Amino acid sequence: MAENEFKRILVGVDDSPDALAALQYAIHRAKDDGSELIIASVLEDGEMNVYQALTKDYVHGERDELEAHLEKYVGLAEEAGVEQVRAVIGEGNPGEVLVKTITPKYKPDLLIIGAKANKGIAQLMGSQAAYMAKHSRISVMIVRE
Repeated sequence: MAENEFKRILVGVDDSPDALAALQYAIHRAKDDGSELIIASVLEDGEMNVYQALTKDYVHGERDELEAHLEKYVGLAEEAGVEQVRAVIGEGNPGEVLVKTITPKYKPDLLIIGAKANKGIAQLMGSQAAYMAKHSRISVMIVRE
């Protein structure tokens, strides 16, 4: 492996512009390095109210929508020429799930995530990207939109 090549790249995605920018970079990097690309998204249970969390049809619908997005992203990677692509779904807090659950299970060399530049109080409180950069045991690349 050359100094700047990665064997397995994990990219965390949702449908935000900064996450899509991270996905585009991850696709480019995986193709150039001949890496496996793992595209991960997290079903955030904190965004559901109690009724929604207890309604199986709601949770199932949210998961189906997430799976459809991931299938689309896998297709984009394959069309770009990435040979090994897989999609992964986690549940919970995105930063924690990516760092504490998905990373140890799939053992990537690099985590790529998107982030937008927050201003004011949001900047002081931190973000998912800051959490992942601080707590990840692998290299983290933060892509700004």
